[in-house]
Amino acid sequence: MSDLNSVSNRRITISIYRSESRSYVDYTVPLEDGMVVLDAVRYVQEFIDTTLAIRWNCKAARCGSCAAEINNMPKLMCKTRIDTLPDKIRVAPMGAFTNVSDLVTDVSENYMINRQIPEFKPDERAERPWRIAQIDVDRTKEFRKCIECFLCQDVCHVIREHKADYVGPRHVVKVASLDMHPLDTLDRSEFLNREGGLGFCNITKCCQEVCPEGIHITDNAIIQEKERAVDGDYDPLLWISRKIRHNR
Repeated sequence: MSDLNSVSNRRITISIYRSESRSYVDYTVPLEDGMVVLDAVRYVQEFIDTTLAIRWNCKAARCGSCAAEINNMPKLMCKTRIDTLPDKIRVAPMGAFTNVSDLVTDVSENYMINRQIPEFKPDERAERPWRIAQIDVDRTKEFRKCIECFLCQDVCHVIREHKADYVGPRHVVKVASLDMHPLDTLDRSEFLNREGGLGFCNITKCCQEVCPEGIHITDNAIIQEKERAVDGDYDPLLWISRKIRHNR
């Protein structure tokens, strides 16, 4: 971003949440063509108030670090253009997570959940080198585009109301990427259903709508895992098979 102090006479007002006062503070920022919200927030930090706490890294929508709520909608600040927003812009931290300072939130709980997910367990009898059909590669490829911005976790109303009971859409996507691998031998639907609280999800698709990578979280991951969990509980053959495995 160029030095906006000397470039533009146009101005915008950006209202940013400040944790110390627990209120929003208005800042006037010079406007440049092509500016994104992260540009404006960084200008405030650099030229107006250096105590403003923000988190960002790549500025290219690849790291997910600059996730925030822009006019009450979870978005990446680096991917949200100023010219798509109203004259007054409000930026807040992600509300589903503990606020650390200003726009910085503590998302470490997601990494703890990730460690609980049963790891990939390949079929040891599979011929080496592994050969996988292209249709199977395509099926799970979109799940691996996740940049872990956790916007889907933030927008999920179930997370906000039942955080202790539901792992959230990001982690259902991770499970789906493993379960749908043709060489994987585990069934993680029981983990999702019992420990992950999958039944709490009522498929509103709000997580899918905010994903910056366009992952079909609900259609291609959550619904598939819900169907797998229901089959495991109510399909008599699968139920007997699980009982036999558990009793070995």
